[in-house]
Amino acid sequence: MSDTSRPVALVTGAARRIGAVIARRLHREGHDLALHYRHSGDAMDALRTELEATRPGSVLTLQADLDDVDTLPPLVAATVARYGRLDALVNNASSYFATPVGSTTPAQWDALFGSNCRAPFFLSQAAAPHLAVANGAIVNLVDIYARRPLPGHPVYCMAKAALAMMTRSLAVELGPHVRVNGVAPGNVLWSDNPDKAETLAIVVARTALRRQGTPDDIAGAVWTCLDSPYMTGQVIAIDGGRSLFI
Repeated sequence: MSDTSRPVALVTGAARRIGAVIARRLHREGHDLALHYRHSGDAMDALRTELEATRPGSVLTLQADLDDVDTLPPLVAATVARYGRLDALVNNASSYFATPVGSTTPAQWDALFGSNCRAPFFLSQAAAPHLAVANGAIVNLVDIYARRPLPGHPVYCMAKAALAMMTRSLAVELGPHVRVNGVAPGNVLWSDNPDKAETLAIVVARTALRRQGTPDDIAGAVWTCLDSPYMTGQVIAIDGGRSLFI
């Protein structure tokens, strides 16, 4: 164990995209990191090299399939074994795909609820005693579609709605020593995924700020949640006003 006076954050799904940007922001703010990934080993190696170039020994990488609940407590245990503490848990890892009514399978249900709700809950449960010692915090990556249905994606929306309620419930259960908040992104990354329900032009037109957001916007909100000692039980929409139109 290498004890550190710096705060420590465990971030799931941290190898690429929003997770990697969150990791960079927390590292810049002075956190040492335990970064989880599933398949993106090369991307994770590159991110670790990048971050440790500025602060050697500040990144622990952890590979796991979050669908396997038995892998979750060991992620927390490995983090505490390495650093001697845990101050923050960011439940970022998520799966997303369409589930049209009439063709949805139990396997699809399990995949969406597993990554978006079950894994965050059991990881939070494992982390809670260590977070309580540090008066730490949990941040869950929710979605604006936890409050409004996205056509063709009922199971995803339901899973994220469950995550939003988990955020509020754990704020009650884990207070006063652990704060729990959520960040609900709007559209911040576009892809050619055929499961997209709308075009980018439609999203921009129906967003008050008339532009797509960026992963940095989400990382900044995650940092706000961690850095706000009197905020708990909140799910903050970072969507440029997109939820005003849905």
